[in-house]
This record gives sequence, C-alpha cells and structure tokens, in this order.
Amino acid sequence: MNKLLFKHIDNSALVVFRMFFGALIFLESFGAIATGWITRTLVEPKFTFSFIGFEWLQPLPGPWMYMYYAVMGIFGIFVMIGYKYRLSMLSFTILWAGVYFMQKSSYNNHYYFLMILSAVMILMPAHQYASVDAKRNPDIKRTSMPNWCRLYFFLQLFILYTYASIAKLYPDWLDLTVPKLLMESKQHYVLVGDLLQYKVVHYFVAYGGILFDGLIIPLLLWKRTRKIAFFASIFFHLFNSFIFQVGIFPYLSLAFSLFFFEPKYMQQLFLKRKPFYSTNEVRIPKYAPIFKTAFVMYFIVQIALPLRHHFIEDDVLWTEEGHRMSWRMMLRTKHATTMYTVVDKATNNSTLIDFDDYLTKKQRKPASSKPDVIWQFAQRIKEDYAKKGMDVEVYVRAFVSVNGRPKKQLIDPEVDLASVKWNPFKHQEWILPSKLDENN
Repeated sequence: MNKLLFKHIDNSALVVFRMFFGALIFLESFGAIATGWITRTLVEPKFTFSFIGFEWLQPLPGPWMYMYYAVMGIFGIFVMIGYKYRLSMLSFTILWAGVYFMQKSSYNNHYYFLMILSAVMILMPAHQYASVDAKRNPDIKRTSMPNWCRLYFFLQLFILYTYASIAKLYPDWLDLTVPKLLMESKQHYVLVGDLLQYKVVHYFVAYGGILFDGLIIPLLLWKRTRKIAFFASIFFHLFNSFIFQVGIFPYLSLAFSLFFFEPKYMQQLFLKRKPFYSTNEVRIPKYAPIFKTAFVMYFIVQIALPLRHHFIEDDVLWTEEGHRMSWRMMLRTKHATTMYTVVDKATNNSTLIDFDDYLTKKQRKPASSKPDVIWQFAQRIKEDYAKKGMDVEVYVRAFVSVNGRPKKQLIDPEVDLASVKWNPFKHQEWILPSKLDENN
C-alpha cells in the first residue's frame, strides 16, 4: 500500500489540472452572477431551504451574495495561477460548502462533487510547479507527486460513474419513460428541439447513458481504448452541457482525462520545458499511517452513502430519502398539487397558505413534492405565526406524480407537520406509501 500511495510519478497532469480547475471554478462563480442564478436562488427568496440542521445558514442580505460569489471567483483565479494555493483552495471550499448547505431549491449532485473535490484538492501538491507560489519560493518546486493524487481521481470517478449507471437500471428509465419526459421539456430549443423528440434519441439517452457511465472509467484506463473513450467523452459531455445545462461539470469531467493519459504524453503536450520525472521513488511520509487510514475511510464513506436508501423504507423516487449525495442524476420527473392548511389551536379556524406570501416560483416545486422541504416549510409557517402570537398546526395535502404516473397522495393529511420531529436516520412515517407500481 505504501508503494501504491506514495510512489512518486510525474506531476504534469496535476499541474495542468490545477489550471483548468481554477479557471472552471472562476467561470462557475461569475457565471452564476451573469446568468441570474444568484438572483433567482439566493437573493429573491425571503429565506432558503437549507439542509436540515443548517437552517441558521441563510444567504447574505442585499447585494452581498454577489460579492460572495465574486470572491469565490477571485479564489478560482488564485488557484489557476497557483497563488497562495492552499489558502485559496481552502477558502473556496468553505465558501462553496456554505452555498451548498444553505439551499436545496437548485440541488445538483455536481455541486456536492465540487465540494468534496475542492476539499481534497487542498491536500494535493498542485502548486509545486508552474505557479506563483513556486516562483516566489523555489524550495517548494517539484516535478513529481505521490501516486495517491492520481489514484484518488481513478477511484472517485469510478464510484461516481458506476453508481450513476446502476441507478438508471430501473423500469422507468429502461422503457424510455424518463428520457422521453426529459426531452419533451426541451421542445422549445432552437434547431434541435424537434430532433430531441425522436425515439432514437431517447434510446441514445437511456442506453447510451447506462453504457457510458458504466464503462467510461475502465475504457479510459485501458490504453487500447483510451483515445476512443476520450472522444466519446467529448461528445457525451458536450451533449449534456448543451441539452441539460449542468454548469461546469461536463468540462470538469473532460479535464479529468489528464490523469488517464501517460504522464510523459501530458508533459510533452502541455509542459515541454518541464523536466520529466521518471525515478518512481517511494517516499513514505511520517504521517503515512494516519493518511492511509483517512484515505481508506474516505472511500468507504463514498461507497456507503449511495447505498443508504436501500436501508430506508419505500422507494427513494417517492420519499427522496437517501437521494442526495448518491449520484442519482436526472432519474425522475415530478409534478405536484399541494396545499398547506394552518389551523389556529385557540379558535380552530383554518386558513389556506398562499405560496406567493412565502415562496418564489423556483421554491414552489420542492415545497410541493419533496418531503424534507415540505416538512421544513411547515416548520417555517409555524414560526411565522408564532411571531404573530398564534399557536398553530400545519396540515399538508400533497398529490404527486412521478414520471408521468397519476398523482397520488404523498403526505398523511391527518399529521400536524409543524409538531413532528425530523429523524435523519429512518423513514418518516407521515410519508404515505408510494405504490409506484400501481397504474391507477
């Protein structure tokens, strides 16, 4: 294991990846400002639905969230040029984690991936060549890196893509129901909108997605198929970028290819003036036992998290319990009709909640179809009425359609959601059974 983790190899791939990574997080940060994502997600709402337990974490008031993202973008530039690299990487990670945990209206597995990747990048010696840090302090200049840096990307990407492929092996994906619904939502696209409605495209999305996710890492690792896999990656990720508009992830995924090609090839392609390291010396650091334990534990967690929904009652497509941080990407569509009723305990008078009084258009969908957000909104409503001196109960009637099925009731309408506790380790009993296998 010492040889596997601590054998030194040429670091050209990591140095170039640092540059791409810094540029991409810069674009992600300033792109969120330019596209209005911050306005819609963090500025317009009166409050955000944070991860449960992080309700105290809310967006900064007024224009400060724009400054928040601008600072993240500046740290991206610092990472790209390797200026105060570890501090810049740490700062970006903290700020990005803050955004990740403070809102769920725009939840994306890629946001989670960027958070954990950024945290690991803090530890990587990506600034030891072709960086401002190395120029200012030549003592840190190196042409090699420990093999664990490359191994991390192999293992993390294999876990991510494998789970993404396995998650698609369910009836609604295999019979093209979900791909068809996804493409129907793109009918308005200029030039390609009509093309996306052809069944052959749905087959490509469904089965091409399964095959790509399941095979891309092994094919990139095997020298004979590496170039073909790389060109397939270009097509696949550019398709996803254009059709699904998933931010920097497609381009970040292409940047990962740096680690799959031969180090000598990467050095000659990108850093011709850099001496190539070929000694393959094993350098075991003093902290090796701690590092090996942490390395193994990290990947045990990464393997375990996507499995947790199997230990929770009912279908994750319905309950959403165990959905996040599990590489379950674009697997279902939901439509809901939901009403919140407030009952004054003192007078027994009931009032229907008007969503416009609390939520933005973007927030209404999760507050109508996702049980954890529904529960949080009920808590928020109770707190709001408490400020008016009223003690109330909150009841929810939510009718939800999953993947085009007839709508069924999601929440037990007899349960006061404002009074029940959230249990993060088990199924919430007030979520009614899914019965997704029933047609009526």
